[in-house]
Amino acid sequence: MTDLVIRPLRAGEEDRFFELADPALVGMAWTGRDYRELLSRHEYRPEWTWVALRDERVVARAAWWGGPDDADPINLDWYDFDGDREAAVALLRGAPFTAEYCLVLPPAWRDHQAVAAEAEARLGAAREAGMRLLVERIRFRWTPADGLPVRPARLEYRPCDDDAVLDAIRRVHVGTLDAHVRDQTAREGAEAAAKEELEILKWFPGPREWWRLAYTPAGELAGLTVPSRNYAVPVIGLIGVVPELRGHGYGYDLLAEATHMLAEEGAEEVIGETDFGNTPMAAAFHKAGYPVVQERVFMKW
Repeated sequence: MTDLVIRPLRAGEEDRFFELADPALVGMAWTGRDYRELLSRHEYRPEWTWVALRDERVVARAAWWGGPDDADPINLDWYDFDGDREAAVALLRGAPFTAEYCLVLPPAWRDHQAVAAEAEARLGAAREAGMRLLVERIRFRWTPADGLPVRPARLEYRPCDDDAVLDAIRRVHVGTLDAHVRDQTAREGAEAAAKEELEILKWFPGPREWWRLAYTPAGELAGLTVPSRNYAVPVIGLIGVVPELRGHGYGYDLLAEATHMLAEEGAEEVIGETDFGNTPMAAAFHKAGYPVVQERVFMKW
């Protein structure tokens, strides 16, 4: 087998990213994402886009994504190869990034043989490179055609400053089912995990004034709802219920409130996600009329 070259794309040769033949059954190619458009928005960059070449032929490709002002990529979300697993593994090992790998998949992807084969090839190569499974997540998408969810009147919603939000995050993190939060808490401690969550919410370009704390009629903090935007669409940034009030269906209330707020701002779609293991939140999305549109597998070094 000929020598393998692992390198980033150089400015002006971005079209080399498309030299690799791919059936587009999984990943960002399956979603129809326009690599060139996001490149022009500085969300993909030549130095974040790496290829593996044999005899100057692209046999594997990987594109890391980040916000237009980010110094480092947030995740790897575009990773394909032509059957040359050795090249695919070497590509991940050779690139200088340690961000998570997010593989985007159709709903119920394991039920479709060709799709499952493409997914398992990528996940297997990532495992061989040294990554491990972190979590599988479900992505939901609401549009006005789905109808607005009933807006319960059980809670009072108030604007909040960062100190109050951080305190609420500390509380909703206790006993959370969110794998990312649990992983970070185990590695860095509860306070670091709460502060990181706040920084992530502030990273979103959605207006800060949309954030709300929710209180019961007795004045108890029930939780936090953060309608927001990412760099493409309106999103549910965070829904969290304090431990002592879980089991009352407040996750749905918070989600319904966020959905109404975004709809009132003219949202034509709203994206939300939760872990497969977070069945109460998944049930809230279903109750609020959010269809499942994707599944996502996250791997980490």
